[in-house]
Amino acid sequence: MTEPTVYELSAAGRCGLALPEIAVPKTNLPEALLRRDNGLPELAQRDVVRHFLKLSQHNFGVDSGFYPLGSCTMKYNPKVCEDAARLDGFAASHPLQPPETVQGNLALMFELQESLKEIGGFAGVSLQPAAGAQGELTALLMMRAWHADRGETQRRQVLIPDSAHGTNPASATMAGLDALEIPSDTRGNIDLEALRAACDETVVALMLTNPNTLGLFEEGIEAAIDLVHGCGGLVYGDGANMNALTGIARPGDFGIDLMHYNLHKTFGTPHGGGGPGAGPLGASAALADYLPGPIIARCGEGAADDGTCRPVMPAKSIGRMGTYFGNFGMLVRAYAYIRLHGTEGLRQNAIHAVLNANYLRVQLADRYPVPYDRRNMHEFVCEGRPDGSEVRAIDVSKRLMDYGFHPPTNYFPLIVAEALMIEPTETESRETLDAFADAMRRIADEAIGDPDLLRAAPHTTPVGRLDEVRAAKQLILCDPAAPDTED
Repeated sequence: MTEPTVYELSAAGRCGLALPEIAVPKTNLPEALLRRDNGLPELAQRDVVRHFLKLSQHNFGVDSGFYPLGSCTMKYNPKVCEDAARLDGFAASHPLQPPETVQGNLALMFELQESLKEIGGFAGVSLQPAAGAQGELTALLMMRAWHADRGETQRRQVLIPDSAHGTNPASATMAGLDALEIPSDTRGNIDLEALRAACDETVVALMLTNPNTLGLFEEGIEAAIDLVHGCGGLVYGDGANMNALTGIARPGDFGIDLMHYNLHKTFGTPHGGGGPGAGPLGASAALADYLPGPIIARCGEGAADDGTCRPVMPAKSIGRMGTYFGNFGMLVRAYAYIRLHGTEGLRQNAIHAVLNANYLRVQLADRYPVPYDRRNMHEFVCEGRPDGSEVRAIDVSKRLMDYGFHPPTNYFPLIVAEALMIEPTETESRETLDAFADAMRRIADEAIGDPDLLRAAPHTTPVGRLDEVRAAKQLILCDPAAPDTED
């Protein structure tokens, strides 16, 4: 028996909310503003609550299940950090308040800057970028300005490994620069000979993701940085995968000139649904003056220092990258996360992220080919064609949904055929990883014995397999059971 829709439950006169009598004179609205026949159902409050609660239970999130989405780090967000962001002094403050009335907010941002400087090994940090991709764009604008100050306007080339994040070439284009792809070698590193051949007086920078999107640490990172610095270029570190290095290695110590942090990946702020984001940018001493502002500084020096904080613009700042400080609540959550774990806790998080990913790789490698036979970092990439079967990565992922797991990232990076990019994060237990590995092995058996079962999956979800391309182009944004109404 099919459950009735909210329209079938509708009855004239039902109302879910009784409004109090108004205490001010009534005013008739202009007829043009009234919608007299909008086709909405008339329901009791109970039916409305049940409708939306059931819809919410169809959603999948890190609080309800394992979410091994590689490259995006969908990990558990500690609720104490959520509580901190909801404190009245943070949640109810306004960006136009005078600095003296929000000293707590400014002090938090100052201390977050200082923490990120220490974690990454940088001389300066700006909290301005509102996302990792905007951090990339910000860094490119800074590097372009740095070269222009030296009269080197001929530099337009940005070198980008084929194992980099997909936003890197887009950011280069948005900055008015040209992207040149550098291939990987047989071990999944940037090809140093190809990089050497590309290094000349036209190079603005190398954009290096480390660990890269194969989940591998760049074994020749110091040599790559030396090559680029040797031709007068700069090196940008895509810090999206910093969750594998925190407390273990500092990119600034390698010679990275600029790097953004994805707060959602490394420091436990929520991620997904398009935001909210935060992508603070770290800079070496040579580039710190070009950071976007304002940044937060302590007021005064020596005996005159009263400990207050104020926003200031760096000496050669490229300006603002957004209004105020973007998603301030994300900064609060990240600061709380750092203070919650401390130095050793952050290091242990990175160790466990790497341990969990290697544990899963070893569990699955005999059924799902891993193209680079190396110890991985926080994630790994395998081929979604178990035991050489004819099923595709998307079939494996759709079938995983029937086992109660969110699929991993599909078809990225592009340099691996039928790629499945799996990132368990440090927050998952061994029992969860074993259950996921067992499901993947069962699916491998099904791929050989009954491949059509996978091709028709999922079978147990509220909505069956979609044609994603068609669905993206032909959106259905209303309940098909709803009655037709005029605009």
